[in-house]
Amino acid sequence: MYREFYGLQDLPFALTPDPRFIYFTPSHKEVMANLHYGIEMGKGLIVVTGEVGTGKTTVLRWMMQRLERTVLVAYIFNPRLTVPEFYQHVTTLLDVQQWETKSELLIALGRTLESRHARGLRTVLIVDEAQGLTPHVLEEIRLLSNFESDAAKQLQIVLTGQPELRAVLNNPDLRQLKQRIALRCEIKPLPNVEETGHYIFARLLVAGAERTNIFSPGAIDFIFRCSEGIPRNINNLCDNALLTGYAAGEPVIGRAIIEEVAETFDMLPRADRGRQMGEEREAPARIFTAAGRAELWSTGAGGGSGSQSSQQMPVNPGTAAPTETSSAQSTATAATAAVAEKQTVEKQDEFSTPSTEEVGAAFRRSGLLRNM
Repeated sequence: MYREFYGLQDLPFALTPDPRFIYFTPSHKEVMANLHYGIEMGKGLIVVTGEVGTGKTTVLRWMMQRLERTVLVAYIFNPRLTVPEFYQHVTTLLDVQQWETKSELLIALGRTLESRHARGLRTVLIVDEAQGLTPHVLEEIRLLSNFESDAAKQLQIVLTGQPELRAVLNNPDLRQLKQRIALRCEIKPLPNVEETGHYIFARLLVAGAERTNIFSPGAIDFIFRCSEGIPRNINNLCDNALLTGYAAGEPVIGRAIIEEVAETFDMLPRADRGRQMGEEREAPARIFTAAGRAELWSTGAGGGSGSQSSQQMPVNPGTAAPTETSSAQSTATAATAAVAEKQTVEKQDEFSTPSTEEVGAAFRRSGLLRNM
């Protein structure tokens, strides 16, 4: 709908994991390096974690599209499987046939893996959303890792999932599986506004954009704040912002459009969300009256004793005393009278209220004197 208006040949911010639009951050490069090394060297079990929407599935599909034909991949994207369903899925994807019992299945699978390994071929099992696997299926995956030669694993296993996968693998009942993990890596969100801008520009270029300044710097800054650097959130904001901008006839997407879209999808940053809900607060009101503040000022400036004031401090001979303005003199006089009144009250009940000296000492320690 908005492609012609913004000079695009394709939709740049679709939510599908299209490998064409992959953007390699440092953490993406680290993950790809781990996957390449682990599969090529026969390391066995690799675990990749990342927050929702950081691009785990996109990385997997990008990798699978670029693997040699010598690599046979079984990709499972729905982990909600029982043990029989899991084996049925794996054997179908790896073209393991002629089995009826679990024993026959393991024998047939072992022959397939050994034959391929002997010819220098790689076999890879990838389980996406692995945090949803049951402990029973995870235990079967551990047993599958026992297919190995003296020097390398015959089946390479990649488990990808959300950060909850770490907690699953820390289950004491799965400690044997955890010990077999050869490589661990994590896909992280985009770290700053600059990377977010590069990500947006890169997707616009892949989509055939005639210009890359469709989003203003202020819009990109707010996109980063709202999305927290998560690519899927960025895509959602940008796609809807382009639709809103098209409807409004805006050739450049500004911050105001992003704010509108973010509010619609409940993606405003916490502080901005509070302001939208009318929760913005005024500065704290003063807690003392004017006379009270004058009394505290006089007490704090007196050096420790409420009965002493700056007027009693000696002045060096030959040195002129500082000249006070009439307003300052009036304030000092009012402060002295207030202190005297305070002391009279305290003498009537010295055990029920703190002394002026204690108030002055506490006031000096608080640092409030410097701010008055």
